[in-house]
Amino acid sequence: MDWGHLALGLIAGLLIATITAPVGVSGAVFLLPVQMDLLKVPNPAVTPTNLLYNVVSGPGALLRYRTQGQRPGELTRYMLAGTVPGVIAGAFVRIYLIPDARPFRLVAAAVLLPLGVWLIWRTLRPSARPRTADPSVRLIVGLGLVVGVLGGVYGIGGGSILAPILVARGLPLAKVAPAALASTFVTSIVGAAAFGLIALRTHGSVAPDWGLGIACGLGGLIGGYLGARWHRRLPERVLALMLGATAAALAVAYVYQSLR
Repeated sequence: MDWGHLALGLIAGLLIATITAPVGVSGAVFLLPVQMDLLKVPNPAVTPTNLLYNVVSGPGALLRYRTQGQRPGELTRYMLAGTVPGVIAGAFVRIYLIPDARPFRLVAAAVLLPLGVWLIWRTLRPSARPRTADPSVRLIVGLGLVVGVLGGVYGIGGGSILAPILVARGLPLAKVAPAALASTFVTSIVGAAAFGLIALRTHGSVAPDWGLGIACGLGGLIGGYLGARWHRRLPERVLALMLGATAAALAVAYVYQSLR
């Protein structure tokens, strides 16, 4: 990987994290097309490289949220109870069972597109919002397990899927955003380690591209810190619209990548 590709990765990580960090999304899913189409990272190495991006970039946004008094809290523990075992299982599924992640992308798109559209509609029509109870611990752990498997297969920490679901269930973004990012950070550490261990006993492009993952992550580290600052300056309604638009855009990206 030459210096030009590393610089492109750093810039991409910076721009993506700046936009997505305010709504609790690391932006790793948007980095995947850059890695595959522009930087030509081979499969399945693109998955652990994306997880490495999350590991390096995560502390930027989390540090900023912490200085703003927004701590992850117990919501993160509930998420991690599902995502950590899920991402380990997903890593084995990705390497040994489903090298092609297309089916998972289409399933995620089928969930995210209507969810994103509904979040946008609900936010634009606040009087039509239904009253919803906070999600149960069992539901959060169960969702975390499913999202963790997707994270291990596709190289995302899971915040991009968990955050819009939890906000749609009635949790405020001020609580969800730091918790989702913290869950993404820890889950990505576990996932990257799982891929690293599997690579020791498996032939092919299984290990992450360390140089590129770190370069993208350094960009995301800066962008995440900057993006988290916007969270306090933007109204909840604007943040909810951003989250809905992000979920819908992710769904479109999943479909595009699946049909390529």
